[in-house]
Amino acid sequence: MNFPLLSSLILLPSIGAMFILFTKSSDKKYESSKYVALFISLANFLLSLYLWYVFDKNIVDFQFVENRQWLSGFINYKVGVDGISILFIILTTFITPICIFLVNATIKNRLKDFLIAILVMETFMIGVFCSLDLVVFYLFFEAGLIPMFLIIGIWGGDRRVYSAFKFFLYTLLGSVLMLIAIISIYWISGTTDVEKLYEIGIDAKYQNLLWLAFFSSFAVKTPMWPVHTWLPDAHVEAPTAGSVLLAAILLKMAGYGFIRFSLGLFPIASENFIPLVYILSLIAIVYTSLVALMQDDMKKLIAYSSVAHMGFVTLGIFTMTQQGIEGSIFQMISHGLVSAALFLCVGVVYERQHTRLINEYGGLVTVMPKYAIVMMVFTLGAIGLPGTTGFIGEFLILMGTFKKSFLVATIASLGVILCAAYMLWLYKRVIFGKIINKKLETVSDLKKFEIIILFSLVVPIIFFGFYPEPLMNSIEISVENVLNMYNTNIDSNLVKIK
Repeated sequence: MNFPLLSSLILLPSIGAMFILFTKSSDKKYESSKYVALFISLANFLLSLYLWYVFDKNIVDFQFVENRQWLSGFINYKVGVDGISILFIILTTFITPICIFLVNATIKNRLKDFLIAILVMETFMIGVFCSLDLVVFYLFFEAGLIPMFLIIGIWGGDRRVYSAFKFFLYTLLGSVLMLIAIISIYWISGTTDVEKLYEIGIDAKYQNLLWLAFFSSFAVKTPMWPVHTWLPDAHVEAPTAGSVLLAAILLKMAGYGFIRFSLGLFPIASENFIPLVYILSLIAIVYTSLVALMQDDMKKLIAYSSVAHMGFVTLGIFTMTQQGIEGSIFQMISHGLVSAALFLCVGVVYERQHTRLINEYGGLVTVMPKYAIVMMVFTLGAIGLPGTTGFIGEFLILMGTFKKSFLVATIASLGVILCAAYMLWLYKRVIFGKIINKKLETVSDLKKFEIIILFSLVVPIIFFGFYPEPLMNSIEISVENVLNMYNTNIDSNLVKIK
């Protein structure tokens, strides 16, 4: 196929953003801008589904590869997809229209600018999952900071400036080390092409330092304990659409980076640092779950639950087993859907009551029965109840972990119990009981557009919970390839040592 399918996916949102920027809207509500943004994002989603349809799940190599010289002798614009990256692209193109659909209810000022920021953000996020050159990956990876910084800083809450700068500085600081590592890789290997680096490998004596440099960036973005403190602040202050993007997509970039680069480029170092990742992951799972139990703000509680769930992801990746890595990828997709849905649910009641404090609610089932049912589905998805996507991911991760260490798997299992504790307690306090706050008696149930948005998330959470095969078939061959490369490198290094 000569048609540049991936470049079209990457560039289409930015073309839409440019169109909105240079188009004057005749009304103050920017109706035309909203329709343009929604049309572009839906077109991109359909294009990603077509990509998935024509994608050959039985081929190990990257597909739809585009390789063009950018800076002579140094950087090539190289993009391609395998079974792992294609799922994250679909998740990105699926979540973006939902965020644009939300603007009517959540964004009251500078709507045009907000739509542009969302579309530009989509370009950078898709670019991350397509990149097959380290420099191109870095540019897309870091460029995503800018629109998210603006989304939090302009359209956020009262402490938006503090939260935006904290988010920006944390993530930028980690990524500076990754940039130094990429320059070092070019100096050592003479290329930044990911496929070539897979073939030639990186000298074992450099791997530990390079792995730590990449880890510093991915750990902040995941986020892992103890560099997670920016996330609750960012979530609390971000508008609903910003929280959805942050939880659903941005956190997944780091998980994807661990699989693609940490395991792929630095297998020996990854093997050496497995105990470190296990310790940090377990602390994230248990400690942040306990912190979540103490929260009185709904957004903060869900933010801390995201840290705990991403702890499962990093744990699964570094089990170096088929089940563990497949479970981690599935968990990331599941968390992308469930966390997005939970933040949307918080946004629904916040728009009505203008508070996120759990104590201000109670008895919503009486006045908002539709909301109570939908919220229940997402709560059970977060817990990992069988029949939801959350169960598949966590089950596979724990299976992979049990193969490596009974003790680690047992401690991680505590996270499942703690998750049930704080999520069910949240649901009980918000939905059940008597209506103490008299303002709640006049609250309206879900509107039509809210039902459409929330139902669009209910369907995949339940469908793939019962029938995960389409997703598992996509990633199986690619995960096998990652593990084969990893094990081959480890074995060859052991032979050299002997």
